[in-house]
Amino acid sequence: MYPLSRNRRLRTNEAVRSLVRETAITPDDFIVPLFVVEGKNIKEEIASMPGYYRMSLDLLKKEVKEVWNLGLKSVLLFVKVPENLKDNAGTEALNSEGLMQRAIKTVKEAVPEMLVMTDLALDPYSAYGHDGIVAEGKIINDDTTAVLAEMGLSHAKAGADILAPSDMMDGRIFEIRSLLEDEGFHDTGIMSYSAKYASAFYGPFRDALDSAPVDAENIPKNKKTYQMDPGNRDEAIRETLMDIEEGADIVMVKPGLCYLDIVRDIKNAVNVPVAVYQVSGEYAMIKAASEKGWLDHDAVVLEQLTAIKRAGANMIASYFAKEAVKLIS
Repeated sequence: MYPLSRNRRLRTNEAVRSLVRETAITPDDFIVPLFVVEGKNIKEEIASMPGYYRMSLDLLKKEVKEVWNLGLKSVLLFVKVPENLKDNAGTEALNSEGLMQRAIKTVKEAVPEMLVMTDLALDPYSAYGHDGIVAEGKIINDDTTAVLAEMGLSHAKAGADILAPSDMMDGRIFEIRSLLEDEGFHDTGIMSYSAKYASAFYGPFRDALDSAPVDAENIPKNKKTYQMDPGNRDEAIRETLMDIEEGADIVMVKPGLCYLDIVRDIKNAVNVPVAVYQVSGEYAMIKAASEKGWLDHDAVVLEQLTAIKRAGANMIASYFAKEAVKLIS
């Protein structure tokens, strides 16, 4: 009791604070999202994500080497698909010489030890901007999961280490895992977006890939029929446990900051690693506020990342990964 116990003794200086700190960020915590486009010598800044870029394969190779040299060992690849290759069936997603497949090979050629994760969803390939096949105003679940499984197999054949299904179709983990097993890809992992919410924080990401739902007759205007309702908590546990039962090796909560209660709930409920995606809207808000001089950019970045890890994340997909490791070094 006070004054025999004084909590402030362990806050006296940085040395003691570091010694007793319960949560610390390291380069091993991060997954680096990378956006890839066709062409050569292309590095396009994303307007709603200042300081973040789409890159052609030649520059992707340089970027991956830089990332590795910073101590970052995992990347998550996304591709911006040309409009003329989009349809309602994900045809281009299965192209063995498609942009994603070539991006996987490019990363592995540049840094063979790099852990390559790949986005598994139809929205970059969809003429309608949805994560699944659209028919009669609905997203068709089972037809979509069949395409996702073939898409995942194509990524595995190209050299992907971990597939990251982000679509939120029911049963897709089982379909993907089953096909991988049948084809002998026993060591290819699955990081499932298990608790992915129908969030308002995804806007800049959709700008980056031009993957927002189109405004057209008989096309769903949003993704609420397959992504989770932000008001639901118990459902996240149910979704996650089902994905693990179907073969997920890692589970993810997305977005991050507004869902840290979900992160802790899931961490307490499962025995597999938990990932969190600090999404584009979270990135953009910090950038915008700091440009106005309203926030201390570096301090807020590290505080948010620490909060995500403290909540239970074993790994964090973050657009701040490169900046963060420079700060903590």
